[in-house]
Amino acid sequence: MRLRAALAAGLLLAAAPLSAAGDEAPRIDIPGGTVAGAVIDGDAVFRGIPYAAPPLGDLRWRSPAPVVQWNGVRDASRPGPACLQKSEGWNRAQYLYASEDCLTLDVRTPSLTGKRPVMVWIHGGSNRSGSSGGPADSNMTDHGIVHVGVQYRLGLLGFMSHPALTAEQGGASGNYALMDQIAALQWVHDNIARFGGDPGNVTIYGESAGSQDVSLLLAAPQAQGLFHKAILQSGTPGFGMSFRSLAEAEAVGLQLDEAADAGGDIATLRALSPVALLDLQQDVRDAAAERGQATWLRITIDGKVLPEAPDRLIARNAPKPVIIGVDKVEFGPGSDDMDLLALAETWFPGRGAEALAAYRAETPDPRRGNLALRLQSDGEFHCPADRLADILAAKGGPTWFYEFDVGENGGLTRHAYEVGFVFDRKPVGGDARMQDYWAALAITGDPNGRTEIAQPRPRWDRWKPDKPRQLFFGEEESRMIPGKPRAAFCAFSENF
Repeated sequence: MRLRAALAAGLLLAAAPLSAAGDEAPRIDIPGGTVAGAVIDGDAVFRGIPYAAPPLGDLRWRSPAPVVQWNGVRDASRPGPACLQKSEGWNRAQYLYASEDCLTLDVRTPSLTGKRPVMVWIHGGSNRSGSSGGPADSNMTDHGIVHVGVQYRLGLLGFMSHPALTAEQGGASGNYALMDQIAALQWVHDNIARFGGDPGNVTIYGESAGSQDVSLLLAAPQAQGLFHKAILQSGTPGFGMSFRSLAEAEAVGLQLDEAADAGGDIATLRALSPVALLDLQQDVRDAAAERGQATWLRITIDGKVLPEAPDRLIARNAPKPVIIGVDKVEFGPGSDDMDLLALAETWFPGRGAEALAAYRAETPDPRRGNLALRLQSDGEFHCPADRLADILAAKGGPTWFYEFDVGENGGLTRHAYEVGFVFDRKPVGGDARMQDYWAALAITGDPNGRTEIAQPRPRWDRWKPDKPRQLFFGEEESRMIPGKPRAAFCAFSENF
């Protein structure tokens, strides 16, 4: 097994056997103390490693603090709790096992020796739910990669601004979740070599809100230098919404203040029980965020983490190799029996009537679903992704675009359905494997490159704003096709 070399080198200390085969628990010293993981299919797996202090009490709504030292050996063989969240059905397991003490990450590595490329996953869940678990259970490491999953504060705890916080923190507040992610990347930079990883070759990637956060890390000045490549799956800086000003964000925070009878006192809000906080969060809304349905996806230009609009920051930062893409169908209303004009105005503000007329005149592709589904998928996902790809490629940054159209039993695809194909190396049309492209980008800077196990696959040409082409992942085949198929509808909006 790959771990035997590390064992022989004395980098692992003996612990209780994990299986009848005699595998031994890997131990490693990191900031804070010693962690003991597990051996899974020849990989060393460590779960729930703290990368910052628990954000409790007076540390609630502050930037992440240094790791707190622990005594003895910390058990890193089992998942740490997810960050606090309400149950939305799909995330019930995370809801049941959640804590405010959640600033941890998972690492899966083929060996504690060597210098391997690193992939860091940022999970989705509308910035209000989800957890980091995927990388610890993925076979991505078979390509010769060290795989990391990161947890970050969610909802009000991760994104709330408030006038008292702004005064306390030098004129800016909010975006604590992004601070968490930057702190986790700094931990990776400082410590991943202990796990056989190369801090000079780090790729960040995520899906949905995780993809949005990846795009914001491409923008954030404090994140520059901590990663070198990025992959964005169905998420952009604003999901087609306008960006939120600090004043607007503080007004959202004052809704919590009023609901908690805090009278502007941040100490009172920091003393709220987690149960009360999550209950009150249900009534905190930003009406400009998809009519209040996506409050934590409307991103705040806080003046610190994001000193100005993300698209401007991305255009100014040094270019990096990036994969970006969408599912042919993301999500939206499954029926057109609704106020379609209001929906069109949500995603194409000021031009909703024109946009709706164009959708009604369209000869629909049955693979894109009903009118309302097409409209929201375009306004929230396809159009912002096209615009972001143009920005990424405009300065010569190597950019590759994809569209995913594989569904269950031949049905329509849906938001997040591609994640399993990336984590589990399942084949799509033509026996291509998305995971091979993802790993090749991380290893070589080009999705067409080689890895330890990648198979031959269709060549993926770069995105060019003046002549865009994208890789289509379909049920029957995977091939290059023209890009921007929704350009006629995307002309009705300019949001990212």
